[in-house]
Amino acid sequence: MTHATRITVRDVPPRATWTLEQGGLHPLLARLYAARGIRSMDELDTRSSALLAPDKLKGAAEAATLLADAIAAGRRILIVADYDCDGATACAVGLRALRMMGATVDYLVPDRFTLGYGLSIEVAQLAAARRPDLVITVDNGIASVEGVAELKRLGIATLITDHHLPGDELPAADVIVNPNQPGCDFPSKALAGVGVMFYVALALRAELRRRGAYASAPEPNLAGLLDLVALGTVADVVALDRNNRILVAQGLARIRGGQMQAGVRALFAVAGREPARAATFDLGFALGPRLNAAGRLADMSLGIECLVTDDANRAMNIAQQLDAINRERRVIESDMREDAELLLATLDAGNRASLTLFDPGWHQGVIGILAGRVKEKLHRPTFAFARGNEGELKASGRSIPGLHLRDALDLVAKRHPGLLLRFGGHAAAAGLTLAEDRLAEFEAGFETVCRELLSPAELMRTLETDGPLESGYFSLEAVRLMQQEVWGQAFPAPVFADSFEVLNQRILKDKHLKLKLQKGGQRFDAIQFNFSDGFADNVPGRIRAAFRVDINEWNGTQTVQLMLEHFETA
Repeated sequence: MTHATRITVRDVPPRATWTLEQGGLHPLLARLYAARGIRSMDELDTRSSALLAPDKLKGAAEAATLLADAIAAGRRILIVADYDCDGATACAVGLRALRMMGATVDYLVPDRFTLGYGLSIEVAQLAAARRPDLVITVDNGIASVEGVAELKRLGIATLITDHHLPGDELPAADVIVNPNQPGCDFPSKALAGVGVMFYVALALRAELRRRGAYASAPEPNLAGLLDLVALGTVADVVALDRNNRILVAQGLARIRGGQMQAGVRALFAVAGREPARAATFDLGFALGPRLNAAGRLADMSLGIECLVTDDANRAMNIAQQLDAINRERRVIESDMREDAELLLATLDAGNRASLTLFDPGWHQGVIGILAGRVKEKLHRPTFAFARGNEGELKASGRSIPGLHLRDALDLVAKRHPGLLLRFGGHAAAAGLTLAEDRLAEFEAGFETVCRELLSPAELMRTLETDGPLESGYFSLEAVRLMQQEVWGQAFPAPVFADSFEVLNQRILKDKHLKLKLQKGGQRFDAIQFNFSDGFADNVPGRIRAAFRVDINEWNGTQTVQLMLEHFETA
């Protein structure tokens, strides 16, 4: 069952294109950037000097003072991390930066299966058992009102660094650094957790410099951590606004130049990717999932250990373990996906505004990925549930443009008091816990909210494209040129749209569709992955396709290949 997809073409302002070309930008990139709102070459300056200054970030200066005082007094610091890729990289940046600056620091990652997300009372007690003087949260904490109160009761100071949206009440921490907290006018609200921690490190170095710490000693090189910042930022799918694009571009440049942590190098190796040609795609689809797999199925401290060790052999050993866990995740996920496909075959999303799925056999580490696949396929906000603690269900949800998932849950919680035991998240992804016997109530309540908030147009999938690709740009050079740029959330990678004749077709491994296409005098190899519905083996003779261009390597030969995102009869 396919759902209607509308292929649209982005508007390309001619004046902006001309300005960028005059500034020396390649004509193809000028057109792509102009279509994404770039108006001048200044906006494409990715030198680190173009980064926003830390003093604009509310709480950063206070955090620097708190940390500098703690270092001076030899106090013990403990980082409480989140269990995803952003949390792991943020933890690694915090550990590495603080140690460079002379701090005594260790870390703790709560087990997501027993303790759940964030600094809960249980996690606070676990942290207190390590006897720290100061606890720093990374990529979590903005909702941890009770956990912070518990630490305070035990006489332990707290510094919260987070980027999630705050609830109605802020925790009574000593300092909060979060661009999304009330009263913060930092121009980039899209910093990931790792970006926030990096900014705190920059502020701390400036404070130590003011105190004369580097009068006779060299300053720590924090730019050496940008590979981690880039990885966490891309993997957390935050919007790549200008400041985030600079952070990612700087990190990629270092990786391509061979300057990276031992663990990042090892992850590239086990993923079979080439650091010298690193692209945002590698961070999001090769390294990110391998780190995330640890938090999903095992223990995220494995991922953090990979990023904090300087021993190349140990890094390689851990990266291989992460790779094995990731393969296990894929197996579990494909089993769950088959269950979900069967479930979806009986569901018609057509007259529904949302989907709530549950199977007692599902693994709670992988429900987020499953929700994402279903959402991609059926274009509906989707929650997938798995069994959690006794009598409880845990869900992970993914949303479509037009529905802010955390705000939607907030509405459900207000209308159904006591229904959601815990919830949190972003616009595009969120999680929640509820009692198993109230699943039907949640399904009905969430469906009602989605119906109110989503218009019929928003329930139709729109594929925004860059229109046809000029015939001269179906080349290895043009593809490499595009792959070197920083693309991602809210700054999408190029997708083109055009009509082609279909010369021949076949199905690979029962699921991938391989086509030979022709346009004008040019012939193209094209592939659509996981092609399971629609035309099956009867692709029409002429199609209109939305596609990305990629490089296919086969027996040492490189050729341009079209990766089809969607096609319809032309």
